[in-house]
Amino acid sequence: MSTNGWAIVVIFLPPALLLFTVFVALPIAEAAYYGFFNWDGYGRPEKFIGLKNYGYLIGNATFNRSLINNGLVIAVSLVIQQPLALAVALMVAGRITGAAVFRMIFFLPYILADVAAGLIWHFMFDGSYGLTSVITGALGLEPYYLLADKTWAFSAILIVILWKYFGFYTMLYVAGLQGMDKSLLEAAEMDGASAWQRFWHITLPLLGPMIRLSIFFAVIGSLKLFDVIVPLTGGGPFETTNTMVSYLYYFGITRMRFGYSSAVGVVLFVICVAFAFGYRRIVMRDD
Repeated sequence: MSTNGWAIVVIFLPPALLLFTVFVALPIAEAAYYGFFNWDGYGRPEKFIGLKNYGYLIGNATFNRSLINNGLVIAVSLVIQQPLALAVALMVAGRITGAAVFRMIFFLPYILADVAAGLIWHFMFDGSYGLTSVITGALGLEPYYLLADKTWAFSAILIVILWKYFGFYTMLYVAGLQGMDKSLLEAAEMDGASAWQRFWHITLPLLGPMIRLSIFFAVIGSLKLFDVIVPLTGGGPFETTNTMVSYLYYFGITRMRFGYSSAVGVVLFVICVAFAFGYRRIVMRDD
């Protein structure tokens, strides 16, 4: 490394390392430490209970339901949201009339604050005066309170997530499509390749890095889902719509069980780190 290179490292590395240590490494270490205590957040943790917090997590039905809900969010994002975003990106990436307007419309929900989106959809799903009330009234049916139905309440969250983040992935795919070498598609078209053949053998492989990146964002974002849950359902009804982060909040922090919530945070951290490093090493190793 040249002298200038070492100078840059010496100047910029210590501040970055200090910030990382203070705001990332130390909180993680503290959470791991507090997870071994029965602690209410006041004073120093003194009641050491070992792995009991983690043992309670394993047998807790509400936490297991939270894990399943996170899995459902990931599945919906990968199976429905990603293919739909790619299909729309293929339609609006070209130079067609109104393409920029459609991109803006699709992207608007993403820039809306998650809490605001949750409040808006909470109103729309309300059976007394929201959009649900209008539909049931027009059909002559009894009011239906979707957010109070423990069987279908989480489907409302899935709808909001599809609507909220669909535009973000669409823009990622649009960026990938606009960065492709168009001469390859033109050559394939001149050789008689059909639209499907051009998509399957040229467009899709060239979009591979962007698709893998979008999947990474989708999974990590699904694991950290929280802001939409609070205003939309608050984890209810009967704690059926919690995710791991909302479970951590409602069953740990709000109940002053900071040792237990720290254990939940550690489990979530381990899952995220294991996925991130595994995905990067196995799937994105050539990107």
